[in-house]
Amino acid sequence: MGGNSGQAGGHIYKSLADDGPFDSVEPPKRPTSRLIMHSMAMFGREFCYAVEAAYVTPVLLSVGLPNSLYSIVWFLSPILGFLLQPVVGSASDHCRSRWGRRRPYILTLGVMMLVGMALYLNGDTVVAALIANPRRKLVWAVSVTMIGVVLFDFAADFIDGPIKAYLFDVCSHQDKEKGLHYHALFTGFGGALGYLSGAIDWAHLELGRLLGTEFQVMFFFSALVLTLCFIVHLCSISEAPLTDVAKGIPPQQTPQDPPLSSDGMYEYGSIEKVKNGYVNRELAMQGAKNKNHAEQTCREMTLKSLLRALVSMPSHYRYLCISHLIGWTAFLSNMLFFTDFMGQIVYGGDPYSAHNSTEFLIYERGVEVGCWGLCINSVFSSLYSYFQKFLVSYIGLKGLYFTGYLLFGLGTGFIGLFPNVYSTLVLCSLFGVMSSTLYTVPFNLITEYHREEEKERQQAPGRHPDNSVRGKGMDCATLTCMVQLAQILVGGGLGFLVNTAGSVVIVVITASAVALIGCCFVALFVRYVN
Repeated sequence: MGGNSGQAGGHIYKSLADDGPFDSVEPPKRPTSRLIMHSMAMFGREFCYAVEAAYVTPVLLSVGLPNSLYSIVWFLSPILGFLLQPVVGSASDHCRSRWGRRRPYILTLGVMMLVGMALYLNGDTVVAALIANPRRKLVWAVSVTMIGVVLFDFAADFIDGPIKAYLFDVCSHQDKEKGLHYHALFTGFGGALGYLSGAIDWAHLELGRLLGTEFQVMFFFSALVLTLCFIVHLCSISEAPLTDVAKGIPPQQTPQDPPLSSDGMYEYGSIEKVKNGYVNRELAMQGAKNKNHAEQTCREMTLKSLLRALVSMPSHYRYLCISHLIGWTAFLSNMLFFTDFMGQIVYGGDPYSAHNSTEFLIYERGVEVGCWGLCINSVFSSLYSYFQKFLVSYIGLKGLYFTGYLLFGLGTGFIGLFPNVYSTLVLCSLFGVMSSTLYTVPFNLITEYHREEEKERQQAPGRHPDNSVRGKGMDCATLTCMVQLAQILVGGGLGFLVNTAGSVVIVVITASAVALIGCCFVALFVRYVN
């Protein structure tokens, strides 16, 4: 659920894409096959995300996680993300690896995702084989599983930023739009396949008996899909090292593999503030002269810069961030506990009973059916994303935004008040409407705000001094950080609500109430450009 972000040094928020000598030069057109290969990372990431969403709560409960620690797992990772995401983004901007700026981070974070999955899906089995003392076994099983979940979430949230920046670095404007379309498409496909895999009763199949449990089966498929997808992704489009750009273009450089403009940065840019294009020797030397300035700016990138940007941005940006926070809080409240809700409330199972008991088997069946519901969510998210471009001409962005929140709020409320297997599965399609809305409409509004500001700067350039212009990357980073903040709120509050109410049904009711509050907010406070 992570995103890209970046920090500005001091009060300088100018994007590299806004000005500079590289404005009119773009890399060559990339073949569609290369863009599809690049999008495979999103397929693998979302597949693993779907497996985590479907299995992590049942895994944590099956190892004996106390209710008091139920939400701590969701609380740690977003805190780390909110604090460190800007640092990782800026480090990626200034990475001088011979393999490029983004791919070393993508590879490292991919390995961390793999290790995290290994720990939370296999931790209980490994600990049981190594430790005989029941008390020690419980402590170690819970600890290893929690570490695995936090590590996976941390890496999976962070990796989206370098992947997007990698695309922006090596593609022209038209290919960026096409590449983002393929990213969204394969994200939906990956999520659907991940939830579909989790919905299969592997325990009664030959593969399940061979590997031990359904958790080991899902780790096998997740590790295989993630590894293959990231190998294809990392080999999709070559990336020029940052050091080569600072030194100039070697004689063998060809237009098919353009180097990146890098040290020719006059202000700090986040991972989305990458300027594409060819660099001639004169401009590369100019960039080298600004190397010390770039390094000094990089040292000034802190969380304080992000908070300052949030406080000082115009009110309509701030209201958009608040609406995004409300939406993600509602959505995550429902999604993170949905399979557990299906197992406990809809099917009436008990995750705390013995693993060979009827109550636990009923709970597992509910979790499997919940995976089918999440698969329906992913499929409808992809379909709704496709139809949005037709709907926007009739109801506008305001109508899309309001409708997404309203349908989600009504659907989750009905599920919480009248838990039934078939009606719940049908209403899972409304989860997809909300998911698509959160991934598209706020960023469309950001684009409209930027377009409006650009027109104002062209009409009255003297009214916008250079040192006060925010960059697009900073605005997108601030909006994306609302996802981490929503995770913090969900992690810190839902465990208390569940303990107080004594039932996970309160989670679904809370998600409905928050979404309906969001309806009012997006209708009354969010600004829409005509």
